Order: sequence, then C-alpha cells, then structure tokens
Amino acid sequence: MSLILGIDPGSRKTGFGIINHVAGRNEYVTSGIIRLPEDELPERLRIIYESVSELVEQYSPQEAAVEQVFMAKSAGSALKLGHARGAAIVACVASNMPVAEYSARQIKQSVVGSGAADKEQVQHMVKVLLKLPAAPAEDAADALAAALCHAHTQQSLIHMAGATAVRRRRLR
Repeated sequence: MSLILGIDPGSRKTGFGIINHVAGRNEYVTSGIIRLPEDELPERLRIIYESVSELVEQYSPQEAAVEQVFMAKSAGSALKLGHARGAAIVACVASNMPVAEYSARQIKQSVVGSGAADKEQVQHMVKVLLKLPAAPAEDAADALAAALCHAHTQQSLIHMAGATAVRRRRLR
C-alpha cells in the first residue's frame, strides 16, 4: 500500500489529489483545490504551505508527485508558479516525504497516452482510471494525474528491476 499525494501547483489555485496504490491498482482517496485569495504572493505561499502540510498530516501519504514548471505566458508567471511549487514541495519534504517531479507532458503521456492531451482528456481519463462518478475539476484532475503518473512510473521501475534480475540469472 502506498498513498501518493499529487500536486498541481499554481499561484491562484493549487490542485491536490491523493490515491492509494495497492498491488498495481489505484484507488481514489480524495482531491480538491486550494483556492488562494488575491493577497500578496507571500501570503498565498503561506496558505499553500499550510494547506499541503495539513493534507500530509491528515492523510500521511508516503510519496508526493509534483508537476514541474513549464514556460508560462511570461517570465513573471513562471516565477510565481515556481514559488508555489516550492511552498508545496517544502511542506512535503518537511515531513521527510520523497517528492518526484514530472513534466506536464510526462503526466499526460502516462495518463492519456499522448503528451499533447488537453485538459478535458486528462479529466476524462482520471475519471475512468479511478472509477469516479464524475470528472474532477481541472486542477484536481491534474493533481490526480500527477499521482497516477508517479504510480505508473514506480510500477514500471519495479518491473524493469525484476526483468533485469531475471536476465542476469539466465546469463550465468
């Protein structure tokens, strides 16, 4: 059993999603959006940090997956996004939780099968993969997709390690 916290950081809205990865299957635990006020950036970063810390304390995930910064509309937007990511990551590592980072393209490829998938496709596939009654909100779906990407990546690494061990034994 492994609880994975996915985070889709943003300076206005930060999505979160938690899945339980058990024996190759993924189960939905919770998801939502941390809506940030129009306050100054430092105050919004404090809210992200405290909210993610609260999620970590309440659910005790073992791992986290965070979407990497992509080049936004402007350098200023990218910097704010980077700050939001930093606040979320610090909240996780303060609890000694390992944090994996994935590009938006990697996450979409893992969940939808295409790195160029749009938001609606991600929402639909998250709904299908987690057997949800309805598609989650965009930011929550992106966070759940990050968690699913991490689960898939970890599963692939385990399979590859096992295959390598089997091949080594045959060569001897």
